[in-house]
Amino acid sequence: MLKPRVKAGDAVGAAGRRPAAVDWALVSLALAMLLSSLGTSIASVGLPTLAQAYQASFQAVQWVVLAYLIAITTLIVSVGWLGDVIGRRRLLLVGIGLFTTASALCGAAPTLGALIAARVAQGLGAAIMMALALALVGEAVAKERRGSAMGLLGSMSAIGTALGPSLGGLLIAELGWRAIFWFNLPLGVLAGLLAYRYLPGDGLAPRANLRDFDFGGMSLLAVTLAAYALAMTAGQGGPGWRNGGLLLLALVAGGFFVWLETRVASPLIRLGMFRDPVLSAGLTTSALVATVIMATLVVGPFYLARTLGLDAMLVGLLMSAGPAAAALGGVPAGRLVDRLGAPPLTLVGLAGMAAGSSMLWLLPPALGAVAYVVPLVIITTSYALFQTANNTAVAADARPDQRGVISGMLSLSRNLGLITGASLMGAVFAYGARATDVTLASAVSVAAGMQMTFAVAMGLICLAIAIAWAGRRRLLPAPADVAEAASSMPGGGAESGYQNSA
Repeated sequence: MLKPRVKAGDAVGAAGRRPAAVDWALVSLALAMLLSSLGTSIASVGLPTLAQAYQASFQAVQWVVLAYLIAITTLIVSVGWLGDVIGRRRLLLVGIGLFTTASALCGAAPTLGALIAARVAQGLGAAIMMALALALVGEAVAKERRGSAMGLLGSMSAIGTALGPSLGGLLIAELGWRAIFWFNLPLGVLAGLLAYRYLPGDGLAPRANLRDFDFGGMSLLAVTLAAYALAMTAGQGGPGWRNGGLLLLALVAGGFFVWLETRVASPLIRLGMFRDPVLSAGLTTSALVATVIMATLVVGPFYLARTLGLDAMLVGLLMSAGPAAAALGGVPAGRLVDRLGAPPLTLVGLAGMAAGSSMLWLLPPALGAVAYVVPLVIITTSYALFQTANNTAVAADARPDQRGVISGMLSLSRNLGLITGASLMGAVFAYGARATDVTLASAVSVAAGMQMTFAVAMGLICLAIAIAWAGRRRLLPAPADVAEAASSMPGGGAESGYQNSA
């Protein structure tokens, strides 16, 4: 039987552990991120096959993807809090086990209802893995390597997104649709074994009593997020009474959630933490940037196919260039963050995304596919840099007992951005194309819709730059404060200097 290399209760920090143990711990976290991102993209390619296998409509089999995404979005903050309470390593092992078991149940599902129920369980496991993988970087990896570690996790997430459609198509063609879920089993077992053996222990005693868990807050937050996610996805995000009712429910439940969190002894989210400018700016910019990234996924296939006239195989190949660039750029981005610091590189990443978006806004269709792919690669590579720097900056300031919650909120902000982007950017695209059904729009109309979409995207990135800059400025000491601090030190201000925490 495998025994944990670092036992629970050992007072061994990341810096004091052997390099091999740290590397294997990081591999386990990377596998957790890969599996959770693969769970979304690999299933989407199988929807036509599932509709045929279960004799169901496309609207019905869509819930195979939506159930997974909504489960993650709804529960990710709650599982982050739970990890802070009962131990992150402990809960991560439960999450890996749940995801792996649910994958087996998905592959064996006799009915579509059973498959959707298993996907909800799989989404819960994925929420645990996504929330706690980022949080555990602070415990498993020394501080000077955290940027590289964050970059690796970002790369694995991008690889899972990029690899899913092609891998899913291959597995379905060779082994049938059930193989897209059974493929997770050996990777899940390996991730669990490595996490059990190499991740540092949580300690013998939980840090809080489970009876203090904010079940009321968890329930209200779950209703808020589920209602919002459903409002953005019902009817492809188009306006209607159902969407409006769900948004109203999300608003009311969110208001009650905020009211409750100010009154309970142990709140799920301490609202006072949002006074931290790094956290507030990091979460807001993460959501805005994810909204723009979703635009590339929503608009790109229509532009390449309808305006440029490319076949499906070439469209898929060109669309994979974006996630591939993000995957390749993740680790180098992490090294840059370790060397130069997170705040300036957050702004550099956002500036690169703005440049790529402006190129697509002004792109004339006559320039062909290369002129689309180059800005796409600029956007996704800059996104890898932004995400690594932003996650590192937020995690660096997190209190040890709040890393799970904050990591969950980072993942939540990204998911909310993706869900919003699918609806908002899709609506902007349709409006710009002057068509209720974009699949029937002319090549010129699709090009106009694409340009309008990325004009809006550039505006969102400029807003993100302003928020990130304002958050950084709030951390800078005022000149008077610096002078007063310097004059109070031995030897006066000329020799003392100061360090900027930003």
